[in-house]
Amino acid sequence: MFGGFFEKLKSGLTKTRDTLTDKVNEILNLAVTIDDDLYEELEEILITSDIGVETSVDIIDRLKVKIREEKINDPNMIKPCLKQVIKDMLTDKKQQVDDNFPKVLLIIGVNGVGKTTSIGKLAAKYKNDGKKVILAAADTFRAAAIDQLEVWSNRAGVDIVKHQEGSDPAAVVYDAIQASKARKADILFCDTAGRLHNKKNLMDELSKINRIIDREFKEAKKETLLVLDGTTGQNAVIQAKQFMEVSPLDGIILTKLDGTAKGGVVISIKRELDVPVKYIGVGESIEDLQEFDAEAFAEALF
Repeated sequence: MFGGFFEKLKSGLTKTRDTLTDKVNEILNLAVTIDDDLYEELEEILITSDIGVETSVDIIDRLKVKIREEKINDPNMIKPCLKQVIKDMLTDKKQQVDDNFPKVLLIIGVNGVGKTTSIGKLAAKYKNDGKKVILAAADTFRAAAIDQLEVWSNRAGVDIVKHQEGSDPAAVVYDAIQASKARKADILFCDTAGRLHNKKNLMDELSKINRIIDREFKEAKKETLLVLDGTTGQNAVIQAKQFMEVSPLDGIILTKLDGTAKGGVVISIKRELDVPVKYIGVGESIEDLQEFDAEAFAEALF
């Protein structure tokens, strides 16, 4: 991952780096000793970089421990320590390499976060890896959603299962499962509606879809991924908490990190929700949505 994508990640995080790292450098260059005032200033920078208050306090607490343990007294040594603390926080200890197929990926998220686009990009990625992919257009309530997914299915060169607008999303998923089994697909992506303002309906709908997957496709590994828009910063964390009330989450897809100074939200999401960030988007093109790598992210951030 440290090839071309690292360069993209680095340029994608430029705005975040301008607010975070430049200010950290400025303070550390002026610092003579490591004291409480210095820690306070660093904490303030983290908070203003949209890392969130609780997460920023936690980072500084861990940083203090590390600096004590390593008996560091030179302010210039703080930055590598800070980078390591963030890397450790972002590394998901539980995440294993996932080679289990077939799998069903249920993609949820409010409208406008880049949900359908993310599905299209991931479908293209898996197709390029030699996997057979099917898309289920189960966001049947938004007029353009089915058409939008169809455009992506054509771009990625994968099959799509769709019904009429306004039809039952669970029925679409049912048909898509039958198609997946018949065509021996490796991955089924289910695009779902994102109407959080009516949680009860969304909960009922997702429960129904989940029941159908469990009943009709027992052999498939099921994952629910939430798509969040990186430009919304701490609001993305709030949104994720609301979705967690509706459905258990296996991972996060964080989009639009290239257009924001709020890239620090990645750290908040991991710490506050304990849900791994699985993919991040740092650009418009198909290959700009990539698997999240904690080490590469921390390197690019600093």
